[in-house]
Amino acid sequence: QVQLVESGGGLVQAGGSLRLSCAASGRTFGSFNVGWFRQAPGKGREFVAAISWGGDKFVYADSMEGRFAVSKDNAHNTVYLQMNSLKPEDTAVYYCAASTVGMGTATSRYGYWGQGTQVTVSS
Repeated sequence: QVQLVESGGGLVQAGGSLRLSCAASGRTFGSFNVGWFRQAPGKGREFVAAISWGGDKFVYADSMEGRFAVSKDNAHNTVYLQMNSLKPEDTAVYYCAASTVGMGTATSRYGYWGQGTQVTVSS
């Protein structure tokens, strides 16, 4: 079992930046691939980015590539999502999730989820 806790969300103006953190407890993060997803009001959960267990492979959703960057600190059991050039349409609850069955964009690949952190981007 692994427990995930996101933090770092908040209110930011368009064009600004935020860094989200996902801290793991219960098991070492080193054996998990980790993904970030988001869910806006009235919409489904959307893939944002993923990083491999070793921190050397990355996948980004097309609309985030170049603006968002995911990194992994296995020594501190934490994964980060750096978000730059934020837009109002990035407003959502952001979730991190852990997988032992490989990286992917589908929520079904991830068996462990955090509670989410709210990101609000004002225009």
